[in-house]
Amino acid sequence: MPQPRWISRSTLLAAGIFAAAALTACGTSTDPSPTGSSGSTTESATATSAPSGPAKPSSPVISDAAAGRLCDMIRPELSNWRIQGPTLGRIGLNALVHEWALTNGGINAQVLADKPVIDRITTKSCPDVRKQAIEALGLSDLASGLAF
Repeated sequence: MPQPRWISRSTLLAAGIFAAAALTACGTSTDPSPTGSSGSTTESATATSAPSGPAKPSSPVISDAAAGRLCDMIRPELSNWRIQGPTLGRIGLNALVHEWALTNGGINAQVLADKPVIDRITTKSCPDVRKQAIEALGLSDLASGLAF
């Protein structure tokens, strides 16, 4: 007996989320001096003793074409999210945003650091699609539905 379409799609989405999580976990260290560097200890002490505020992530630069692709990816999923409900729909949203971020210049890490960028993009490019997605997923904004 053939399986309903949404079961295989949800399995694919779950696999996508795990793959994206695995890819984002493989980041590189931002430490400018590797262990065992030949720099003097005076330089190292001076650099580490300087007070610094929390590093604020830079907002990713998203082209209009990339923003349009995000809207084009969300639009056909709206009916699925309405049928599947908020729980499965949010999984779908996460998978979709990961896929979009990875295929549009590898901005996945930047989107992870600045989740509200998804709301800014969709508010500017497709406010109607954003509104429908928020309603279908039972969210206050799209960023609150991103669990990664």
